[in-house]
Amino acid sequence: MAQENSDQSKTTIYDVAEEAGVAISTVSRVLNNSRDVSDATRDTVLEAIRELKFRPNRTAKNLAQRSTPTIAVAVPTFTTPFHNELLKGVRSCLDDAEVDLLLCDLDWEAPKATLHNFLARGAMDGLLLAGLPIDEEIGQELKTLGAPIVLIGAQWDEMDSFYWEEKAGARLATEHLLEQGHERIGVITTPHKNRLRNARILGYKEALEEAGRPFEKDLIAYGKTKKHDGFSEEAGYEAMQALLQRTEGVSAVFASSDVQAIGAWQAIREAGKDVPDDFSLVGYDDIKVSRFIGLSSVAQNMHDVGEDATAVLLDRLQGTAASDEPVQRVVRPELKARKSSQPR
Repeated sequence: MAQENSDQSKTTIYDVAEEAGVAISTVSRVLNNSRDVSDATRDTVLEAIRELKFRPNRTAKNLAQRSTPTIAVAVPTFTTPFHNELLKGVRSCLDDAEVDLLLCDLDWEAPKATLHNFLARGAMDGLLLAGLPIDEEIGQELKTLGAPIVLIGAQWDEMDSFYWEEKAGARLATEHLLEQGHERIGVITTPHKNRLRNARILGYKEALEEAGRPFEKDLIAYGKTKKHDGFSEEAGYEAMQALLQRTEGVSAVFASSDVQAIGAWQAIREAGKDVPDDFSLVGYDDIKVSRFIGLSSVAQNMHDVGEDATAVLLDRLQGTAASDEPVQRVVRPELKARKSSQPR
């Protein structure tokens, strides 16, 4: 078992080799993902790296070898429209930059463990980390990376952060429906009580209460499909079916994501009703398809955020940042009203 290392930044490849009981050349082969290492030896070396919290100084290595720097982007998934828009912004900023791009799927089920294993490989010069709430444990581990990090969708005082006003966005959507004369407004969300869900439900609740309308827990619905943490068309479809069965007098629905709203729209059609004649519908994210089908939505400008966050990371890598102070940027939500939400 490794002893507590009081200064992780001074941990060297020699320490890892000693801890694992292997030659330095073996540690080097593991770090470079060489196939010339047995699985058992690789596991032993990776365990030593985790124990010692070793982070290879890849930036110095690249400068010495004049190699291309590598930027990693870690997101919960690559397959949702929200994250696709974000990645398009990243790619747009990198069009003229001489960098390699690594992608890490954090996995909705075990994002912390996936991130830990990814960081242990030390194969990056800079990291864009999106969609993972940062606590003290993760914050301290990220600091051992020894490379620039930009957070997207989370805030940490010691790191560059781009994050959204989730509560304010939900208030915008709910206030829009209230202003159109809707009195009972259903809300579609995820069953998991995470930071994002809680903030959006709170914004919905505050908007209702300020308008003198009661907050009814029976009007909160979510689907059974677990894909994408409940932010999917299938989950929205299932949630709308539940709202149709158990509520009376509901004339509008606020969905916590556009994909949920699209699923809800289909459930409304199958019930023989129309949007917006029978139900007004507002989503969240303002993904590209929403603009073409006329879905009202709360815009998060994911493409611009991805582009701006990447620009900050490049400035850090190139030493051209205007200040050493972490960038803290709050992204203001905007309501995009379209044909799916009309006066009652």
